[in-house]
Amino acid sequence: MIQTMTNSRLRRGITLVLVLLAVASIAVPAVRHSILRAAGRTLVVNECTELADIIVISGEADGAGVLKASDLVHSGVATRVAVFTYAPNAMEQEFTRRGIPYEDRTARFVRQLRSLGLVNVKQIPTYVTGTEDEGPALARWCDEQEFHSVVVVGNPDHSRRLRRVFHRSLKGHETTVAVCSTPYSGFDPDRWWNSHTGIRTEIMESEKLLLDIVRHPIS
Repeated sequence: MIQTMTNSRLRRGITLVLVLLAVASIAVPAVRHSILRAAGRTLVVNECTELADIIVISGEADGAGVLKASDLVHSGVATRVAVFTYAPNAMEQEFTRRGIPYEDRTARFVRQLRSLGLVNVKQIPTYVTGTEDEGPALARWCDEQEFHSVVVVGNPDHSRRLRRVFHRSLKGHETTVAVCSTPYSGFDPDRWWNSHTGIRTEIMESEKLLLDIVRHPIS
């Protein structure tokens, strides 16, 4: 209960800060873009490396992540790509119950990667439901496969929090991880304030990032 109240107050505080930044940027045109651009870039990291043992697509990146993973393979960063196995949701379970085939997110990623010419596609067997599950699942799997370097592809608005989660999970392991932002996402850190979707994404991801920092100050 206390944690829920704390999170709620923090979310309201983050929203207020972003609103004040937007108001300040309008009031002072000379610094408008620099303030808003800095807020957008706070969410983003892009650590694409020259070589890695394998490329892993984070679920939130969806098709934009598939496209970036394909680019990385074709540019020689790695020859293998892995996708997570996602726990079936209520809708998918109902399709299965009715005996109707349903292409879940994992199957769709694999099909899209192969359509893009990638033949060495692996599936991380542990069920995950979101980002927080992906970190520990990847750490265990990399230990089993003896991978030493991994590139994780994510959306730019999610990438800084993604890096925190994976660095935290892989701490003490022999695998190093780099987070690479896909350019095919709809979020533009330099112009996010120009659309309702961009504003909503900035607010939501800022809340999630700051909550992660509060919960895990050292990551």
